[in-house]
Amino acid sequence: MKYAIVAAMLGSLVIVSGAQAKGCIKGAIVGGVAGHYAGHHGLLGAASGCVLGHERAKAAAQKKKQMEEQQKMQQQNSMQPANPGAAKSDSPVIPAK
Repeated sequence: MKYAIVAAMLGSLVIVSGAQAKGCIKGAIVGGVAGHYAGHHGLLGAASGCVLGHERAKAAAQKKKQMEEQQKMQQQNSMQPANPGAAKSDSPVIPAK
């Protein structure tokens, strides 16, 4: 009976929140199993696992966004000439002695 209730709760989370449930399902499953083995507190474990999983997914998404922004900035910087004011020349520069 408990498993049916947990399955219904998880199913409603997927239907209702869609993208906001990212990480929640995985966390709820892991937390539910851990809570069950830690003294038959599967529902409590599932709820806390959902919260923790959601927070981890949110942090991972932020980190991914920062990495993409850094890569974009690096690509923009690499496309700019190193010294835009210098005259273009095909001849090599010979240092003065």
